[in-house]
Amino acid sequence: MHYLVGDIQGCASALDRLLDEIGFSPSRDHVYVLGDLVNRGPASLATLRRLRGLGTAATCVLGNHDWHLLAVAAGVRPRHRSDTLDDILDAPDREEWLAWVRARRMAVFEQGWLMLHAGVVPQWDLAATLELAGELERNLRERPPREFLAAMFGNEPTRWSDSLAGDARLRFTLNTLTRIRFVAEDGTLEFATKDGADAAPPGYRPWFDIPGRHTAGVPIAFGHWSSLGLVERSDLLCLDTGCVWGGKLTAVRIGSAQHETFQVPCIGTRRDG
Repeated sequence: MHYLVGDIQGCASALDRLLDEIGFSPSRDHVYVLGDLVNRGPASLATLRRLRGLGTAATCVLGNHDWHLLAVAAGVRPRHRSDTLDDILDAPDREEWLAWVRARRMAVFEQGWLMLHAGVVPQWDLAATLELAGELERNLRERPPREFLAAMFGNEPTRWSDSLAGDARLRFTLNTLTRIRFVAEDGTLEFATKDGADAAPPGYRPWFDIPGRHTAGVPIAFGHWSSLGLVERSDLLCLDTGCVWGGKLTAVRIGSAQHETFQVPCIGTRRDG
């Protein structure tokens, strides 16, 4: 069986309960985790241990909180008072865990689904999305962490262009794959609005509602957008159901015409700030 799981954010006990709920067996099943593995929940390191312990039975993509962990560890972003990353950052084997995180994926196309953390701009088709994600993965693994991560944080450029190159292209790719919610038809990202789909600023729409989106027809699964909540369509799954806010942790079994959804309740553990 193949399962998709939404944002865990360090809620290791909820992950354990969800895996028990679906009767997950690493020898038989596979789980795809849609980013934000760590942070804001109470047990970031335990979450990484659980996922790594699943071996090849788990595929994890990275979200914005996972990149924040790497940037804090590299000394290019400050620790935030709402972070819950100290168990990783203070671990004696922290470098091993950071290397494991850097080796994760940015986008995966398997079982007929494109899986990523946040979304895509309308100008990207499936091939472009996977190519750009692969470029970002290679740079994350091969370049010196401090130098590379220092160049990756910032809101510019905000608009996609085929002429983007170098770190500007990589930064736009990172912002799209891990942060996008609303976008204009010309591929301009909007970062300020975090409310639900009906809160789109003038000139913007949810990324999946842009007319003529080049990934239309490709089923896409994502997380990141807890205020959107659970979305279950034949071609679209949003699985961030706000576990760290006291919502639920969600898994969806794919591979048949009818999805099967599993949820476990979570205790609100997010630190405000």
